[in-house]
Amino acid sequence: MEKFDIRKACKPLYGAPHGAFVIVDTSPLDYFMIDGAGDPNTALDYKTAVAALYAASFTLKFMSKAALRRDYVVPPLEGLWWAEDMMDFRLRRKDRWCWTMMIAVPGFIARPMAEQAIAKAEEKKGLPALAHLRFERLEEGQTVQTLHVGSYDDEGPVLKRLHEEFLPAHRLTPSGHHHEIYLSDPRKTPPERLKTILRQPVRPAS
Repeated sequence: MEKFDIRKACKPLYGAPHGAFVIVDTSPLDYFMIDGAGDPNTALDYKTAVAALYAASFTLKFMSKAALRRDYVVPPLEGLWWAEDMMDFRLRRKDRWCWTMMIAVPGFIARPMAEQAIAKAEEKKGLPALAHLRFERLEEGQTVQTLHVGSYDDEGPVLKRLHEEFLPAHRLTPSGHHHEIYLSDPRKTPPERLKTILRQPVRPAS
């Protein structure tokens, strides 16, 4: 049984050059999502949210393999990030950050099976955060993205160039939340070697 891998099937969405920005027209994708707030390094809600996402995602993977005879690689963790005062985001005041953490769901899986996987994982794992998980489609449209290699805390200069140089030069303005796709496992990868797709939905500047 060949495994479906969303990173290979949707290469433009999960790849970008290091040190340069590219404009990408994204297609809608389905996700498991969960919302929260606070410093991802210290907030318990963040850790329990991520655990719930993986619990539902692996439950769904095995359900798909059994019921649909379609196996797949569980996609990487992703996150939407913002703050009520965006200066808190730019100045890395993480305790004031808001986030939606996500893991993509392959397009061949329908909503009923995805929602059943959440319920099944909640019954089996007993993780309270699973009660707050949802299945939702994300449509970002046109975006700008780049590959960041290094610590998450070193993203600041890249984002500064994006917002203060690239977007004005191309007459674009942000139209959605900052989006990160974590291609590396931080438990196994040194900070200086972490690979993260940084994405910003955009629209033409008025």
